[in-house]
Amino acid sequence: MGESVKIRYKGKVIDLPVEEGVMGEKGIDISTLRKSTGMITIDPGFVNTGSCKSAITYVNGEEGILLYRGIPIEQLAEKSTFLETAYLLIYGNLPNKKEFDEFQNQIIHHTMIHESAKAFYDGFPPNAHPMAVCSAVVGALATFYHDSLDVRNKRHIEISIHRLIAKLPTIAAFSYKKSIGQPFIYPCNMLDYCTNFLHMMFSVPCEVYPISSVISKALDVLLILHADHEQNCSTSTVRLVGSSMCNLFASVSAGIYALWGPLHGGANQQVIEMLQTIYDGGGDVKKYINKAKDKDDPFRLMGFGHRVYKNFDPRSRIIKKICDDVLNKLGIHEPLLQIALKLEEIALKDEYFLERKLYPNVDFYSGIIYKAMNIPINMFPVLFAIGRMPGWIAQWKELQEDKEFKIGRPRQIYVGPPKTDYVPIEERDG
Repeated sequence: MGESVKIRYKGKVIDLPVEEGVMGEKGIDISTLRKSTGMITIDPGFVNTGSCKSAITYVNGEEGILLYRGIPIEQLAEKSTFLETAYLLIYGNLPNKKEFDEFQNQIIHHTMIHESAKAFYDGFPPNAHPMAVCSAVVGALATFYHDSLDVRNKRHIEISIHRLIAKLPTIAAFSYKKSIGQPFIYPCNMLDYCTNFLHMMFSVPCEVYPISSVISKALDVLLILHADHEQNCSTSTVRLVGSSMCNLFASVSAGIYALWGPLHGGANQQVIEMLQTIYDGGGDVKKYINKAKDKDDPFRLMGFGHRVYKNFDPRSRIIKKICDDVLNKLGIHEPLLQIALKLEEIALKDEYFLERKLYPNVDFYSGIIYKAMNIPINMFPVLFAIGRMPGWIAQWKELQEDKEFKIGRPRQIYVGPPKTDYVPIEERDG
């Protein structure tokens, strides 16, 4: 018999089994707690609650470890591509050449969206946030592909996977073009995944946009780094919606909305806004670092520290190198980027930050790189969504295949009024 935890309540002792993961992490299985005691656990934000067993991503925040299907993120960033990493996450293994060629071919030939879907963009105001547009159009894909919505049909799932990975860059680029009043640029299937997205973002019909291989490669690595990150807010949203046996398009649409929040996918946007504040305030970085240290000052440094990582975020080490390469090779000397570099230099030496392990995180560097790429600030979370798509799909797929599949239904502790009789309106005070 394995380990267990004993709970004593009203003279009764209940044994709760301990589940252990392959990397040594342990959790108490409380699935029988309510039946045995009539009680539930309270865990605001679910920060101590495991909602599932997953074989996809492993995060160790204390040691700064991130593994996709057991493979270190450092190796994937150096040796893999975004589409190969997507295959790994979704299907559980690195593909052989035949498998990858077939997968890549399917993605390439599903990049266009239905012509009727373009009409949606006419209904959105020019200043509509691209995340709202992307979520709406992704959800609407279910109306165009109602022949592939069966969550228990492997062929339906397979083609939905291909469609989502292929079409989101097109949907995203169209949302940007709509916001600036330029014509939509159709995908070019001769280009690789990231270059195609940049082509749709920045080309115009009257001239060809020269796409830098440095930027394209940097974007590919950025997408790899964002591809999955265990049971975060948006991933948990995709799983919860999917637990109702809702189709993949609708589940991912909900995930995009969850990612939109400033505490999640909007964090890199806040980094640039913070840098703009420092610039507008005269550019004195030391002044703003002192303001951040002052607990009575409302100013906060964005892009430092991480809720999960209590050490250096392994993704930020990789992305810092990319950031340096992009800035150096492109010869960019934009004021906000110079402020960011000064901020980074001071923070990495300052005892206040070192003692609290407030290292620059993935959002800090990704915001800088997107700025260098001329990606508009409201598109930052959209890039995050494109990167996170394989993770959402993998988590949704794993849920549907789980032998212990259940609809998500959290409990609560009621703290409202006690049972109260209805009072007719003529008898109510006031």
